[in-house]
Amino acid sequence: MEMTENGQATEEAAAARDGSICGYESLDRLLRDNLNPQVFQEVSRLLIGLNCGRTLEVVPLADSAKALSSDCNFDIQAFRFTADKELLREPQVVRVGLIQNSIVRPTTDSFQDQKRAIHQKVKPMIDAAGASGVNILCLQEAWMMPFAFCTREKRWCEFAEPIDGESTRFLQDLAKKYNMVIVNPILERDVNHGETIWNTAVIIGNHGNIIGKHRKNHIPRVGDFNESTYYMEGNTGHPVFETAYGKIAVNICYGRHHPLNWLAFGLNGAEIVFNPSATVGELSEPMWPIEARNAAIANSYFVGSINRVGTETFPNPFTSGDGKPQHTDFGHFYGSSHFSAPDASCTPSISRHRDGLLVSDMDLNLCRQLKDKWGFRMTARYELYADMLAQYLKPDFEPQVIADPLLHKKSS
Repeated sequence: MEMTENGQATEEAAAARDGSICGYESLDRLLRDNLNPQVFQEVSRLLIGLNCGRTLEVVPLADSAKALSSDCNFDIQAFRFTADKELLREPQVVRVGLIQNSIVRPTTDSFQDQKRAIHQKVKPMIDAAGASGVNILCLQEAWMMPFAFCTREKRWCEFAEPIDGESTRFLQDLAKKYNMVIVNPILERDVNHGETIWNTAVIIGNHGNIIGKHRKNHIPRVGDFNESTYYMEGNTGHPVFETAYGKIAVNICYGRHHPLNWLAFGLNGAEIVFNPSATVGELSEPMWPIEARNAAIANSYFVGSINRVGTETFPNPFTSGDGKPQHTDFGHFYGSSHFSAPDASCTPSISRHRDGLLVSDMDLNLCRQLKDKWGFRMTARYELYADMLAQYLKPDFEPQVIADPLLHKKSS
């Protein structure tokens, strides 16, 4: 670690280079290693909550999964969300996994070599998920390529694949092998509609079949996220996919900033909503632990938040009209994937700077139990907001503002 002239360690400089938090994998591990156990337990209660009034349970992992983690240098953690025992329903426990990964080869290498290297890197993590008995697995946004949408260079469109393309076929074999549903977020080329490009999640069933797809609803135009250069807003609505293990939906990346987007998946009956993402620390990290957790609470479902990890450097400098000097990277993708539950509890995040697999058991009965407890659906007053939105969409809309009559009165 670097030392300043007065002998103090420049931890921030070191962390900026490797993406860690002062040398720690995550905030949870920093706190765990620096607080006494009693204080840590209370701080953890405040930060990540209690599941059904209890500390979230750690799940032991298979030795083969831990060996893959050690051999391939990826973080692996597992937890369990429980629900209260019911008299008329059996528990509906499903095991869910999230994978975050960095790219492998330089972005100057051939596109095919880059893609294949990512496939080879991700496979041991999927094998570890299979060895851990994961039923539903979700990968990060556009996992099969570098997140090149900052550059505005159209050559990166070559990474786009049809729904049944190379990356889907790669995952179909693994889905069938492990009897696992896999959410496969790709850059899609729609060959039936003028080869249009979309940001898409393909849902692969546990028999290796394609159940359906969802296209990203909200496209960012902020900082270096110049994604509308490549694709526009999706046209698939808010589908919920009924799988062998539960009803799932996919709120891709920037859609997490839009509460109505989360709401619509809930109204369609989702029990688990995945948020595969690619976002960097300077832009969004303070928001990351908040938005998905809020969505889980407000909509009474589980949320799996996945973010890619690492810093990706591109061959040509770019700017984004934000006054910053030209640069060749987005910044650090901070990983920190985690699960949130409808009772306001959440798992600790996995690594901020390493590849990782997060596994969690979740009893889907908790969704209905929290609906019954809080009555959010019953008290939501949808008709009130439907009328408001209908008025807002009219060209002659006027905001409902009641001004103080004395505010603009002329002084005598």
